Amino acid sequence: MKGKVFILEDDLSICGLVKVALEMNGLEFKSFYTLKSFTDALAEERPDVALLDIMLPDGNGLDALRIIKSKYPEVSCIMLSALSKEEDKVNGLNSGADDYIAKPFSVLELTARVNARLRDRKRQEVLNVCGITLDTETFSCEIHGTPAMLKRKEFDLLKYFMLNAGKVLPRDKILTDVWGYDAGETRTLDNHVARLRKLGVKIETVFGIGYKL
Repeated sequence: MKGKVFILEDDLSICGLVKVALEMNGLEFKSFYTLKSFTDALAEERPDVALLDIMLPDGNGLDALRIIKSKYPEVSCIMLSALSKEEDKVNGLNSGADDYIAKPFSVLELTARVNARLRDRKRQEVLNVCGITLDTETFSCEIHGTPAMLKRKEFDLLKYFMLNAGKVLPRDKILTDVWGYDAGETRTLDNHVARLRKLGVKIETVFGIGYKL
């Protein structure tokens, strides 16, 4: 099974073991030793699965988890931590982690859990919400059975709405999560929403707050 894995871990020996195990399974692998280097890399590319240590030299892996789940919710996150008490695991899972593995761990178990997340991601590559079908692998879209040609940011915005269907999304949060900046005074978001509405996407304006699919 193909996939890209990022690991945020300051223990080089653990990174080496995980690298060998995952690459033997045909997975692409990149390691990061600090929170800053990891978040900088996320701005350029996204993995399918992120392995996150909690205790880091320049921060906390839970901060990385919150960034991922806020901006890139499609990325699966597995916590790797020496904090093995039940309350630590519950805290990690309640913070948005998809899985939690306590150290020391078996690399065979880790590989199996990574592959399980990749299988889940594969099933989620085609989103079906509100009469819209979005294929995130081929970048194709159908709206109420009619193929729609979307520009990249239109696609990203529609995907974001679909992943958060039913939620009221503040303008500033949408701009930050989709465009990566706070541009509350611009018409960028409104213009993209208007374009999606013309294609048949039912996006509700929540006055004074933002939008909801």
